[in-house]
Amino acid sequence: MSDFLVDTNHLSVVVTEDYPLRARLLRHVQFDDTFSIAAPALTEFLFGIQMAPRAQQNMGIWTRISVLFLYYEIQIADAEYAATLQVDLRRRGWQINTVDALIATIALRYDLTLLTTDKDFSRVPDLKVENWLMPTGNVDE
Repeated sequence: MSDFLVDTNHLSVVVTEDYPLRARLLRHVQFDDTFSIAAPALTEFLFGIQMAPRAQQNMGIWTRISVLFLYYEIQIADAEYAATLQVDLRRRGWQINTVDALIATIALRYDLTLLTTDKDFSRVPDLKVENWLMPTGNVDE
């Protein structure tokens, strides 16, 4: 059993019924893997699918599959750690935006593997990352 946190770029394709990642995710749910979403990623995702030309269809699909996910809210300690993470990375010459820092913080706090294509996460110490949209499963470097 594995526990994953899904970034927006992986989440956005789950409303496309014939997309391979959607099928892979649904297969993993059957094997008791868990998939979670942090509140900032959920906001980005919902905005994106509602702005698309097929917004109504997207929301209908999302309503049906949203029950497969666990959800994490942002706590005060998460906000504090995310800010510290941003400062630390910037001092090293790297940047991570606030939404991504919050997502990374949730993944670290709950020991989740982050599913993402975003290379900015590769700079976050101790963060486990996988990219299911690439054939190798590695994050873009």
